[in-house]
Amino acid sequence: MPESKVEAFLTPEEENEVVEAIRKAEQNTSGEIRVHIEGSSKQDSYERAKEVFHELKMDETKDANGVLIYIAVRDRTFVIYGDRGINEVVPNTFWNDTKDVIQLHFKKGEFKKGIVNGILKAGEELKAHFPYNDNDTNELSNEVSKS
Repeated sequence: MPESKVEAFLTPEEENEVVEAIRKAEQNTSGEIRVHIEGSSKQDSYERAKEVFHELKMDETKDANGVLIYIAVRDRTFVIYGDRGINEVVPNTFWNDTKDVIQLHFKKGEFKKGIVNGILKAGEELKAHFPYNDNDTNELSNEVSKS
């Protein structure tokens, strides 16, 4: 898939809305949320999400509470990948609600809406286990990464 297809997945305005959703979600939690979009991967989508998670240095947050929403446009797949700090304290079904929100909108072709609503839902889920503290710093960029 040419890079233009990845770029066309979200318009610049939609991408700004995604960044704003990340900012809003992170106001309520010490968790860190990132979105990565790429055309396709020869790897299993979960393994690729794990690889991107490490490439983006999301495994270096203080509380190990980073969340990556990985999207492979041409493969029509997405993965929500959470760091070990999250997985140690939440039930196995923790991300199902977030996954369902994203999937519902993706099936309708509402990609931006799915991502934004998924980010906000992830923020709600994180808030319960990783509430925002006054001394929290934004450890990771809120920008959408692409490859």
